Amino acid sequence: MKAAVLYGDNDLRYEEFREPELRQGTVKVRVRAAGICGSDVPRVLHGGAHFYPIVLGHEFAGDVIEIGEGVEDIQVGDRVAGVPLIPCMACDDCQTGNFSLCRHYSFIGSRQQGAFADYVVIPASNAVKYSPTVSYEQAALFEPSTVALHGIFLNGFTGGGEVAVLGAGTIGIFTLQWAKLLGAKRVTVLDIDKGRLELAKKLGADICLNSGDRGCVEGAASITVGKGFDYVFDAVGAPATIQTAFDLAGNRARVCCIGTPHGQVTFTQKQWELMNRKEFTLTGSWMSYSAPFPGREWTLTAHYFSTGQLKFDENLIHERLPMAKAWEAFALYKNPSLIHGKILLVNE
Repeated sequence: MKAAVLYGDNDLRYEEFREPELRQGTVKVRVRAAGICGSDVPRVLHGGAHFYPIVLGHEFAGDVIEIGEGVEDIQVGDRVAGVPLIPCMACDDCQTGNFSLCRHYSFIGSRQQGAFADYVVIPASNAVKYSPTVSYEQAALFEPSTVALHGIFLNGFTGGGEVAVLGAGTIGIFTLQWAKLLGAKRVTVLDIDKGRLELAKKLGADICLNSGDRGCVEGAASITVGKGFDYVFDAVGAPATIQTAFDLAGNRARVCCIGTPHGQVTFTQKQWELMNRKEFTLTGSWMSYSAPFPGREWTLTAHYFSTGQLKFDENLIHERLPMAKAWEAFALYKNPSLIHGKILLVNE
């Protein structure tokens, strides 16, 4: 088959590669669309892969073309979105349904061969069926949607309340949509990108604020008449946004960090003391799984995409490129400020 094969730092080649073999309990998927995740970028550009050569790609959708022995719930012809995590199912965390915390996991597209290829073989339990009314490109966004929803659940959100979402990237956009779907009183989104804020407004945000403007934090505080937000979600992971989350939280609020920091995060004594004085609850969120595997994050995404209540908008996509141009796609990330949305690699 053809695949985008990573051989080293900045060495990504579209070439012939061994086709994955079907095994018992697995299905072979003809990949139709695969998204480039932010975690893929350092693997290609900054020597961050676990081994070489490797085929990356863990946000993907396609058609089942072959099923292995013992597979019952998946049929040839089913449209499926891929679940990348392969937990060990034996450790204490897996046995309590906390699959995201498994220490002995494998992962499609980073620890084993992934979906930047014609075909990928995955366990049948990692194939989530979805309605044919959902496009392949939309289905390739299942994984970021589930990451957002996992954070919603971990933050104890049950509806109502004032919600703030920091960051209007792909995960931030899904976070705001899930908060609205699950009954938020009002959702305020902050970002420095005017275009992303316009998209957030289009997809349901009640209030959008440009965090690059002077007085933005004070303006956000005025929305709640100084009480602060009941739920705050940081979907960026930058030091400034995490610190802003502390500022925006109200008394007894719940703050969730979905975004992953890529550098040192420091707080002044006064900033950190906000957690004590406001007595807010701070939690992290990692990946997107719950019991029964892969979890309600995935089944709810499939359902709400099919009903149209979880919205797909063309502006979620920055660019579509054929799989053969995978290197050109990653080269765009050398100027990340010019990228506004998801880059998809597609097989015709």
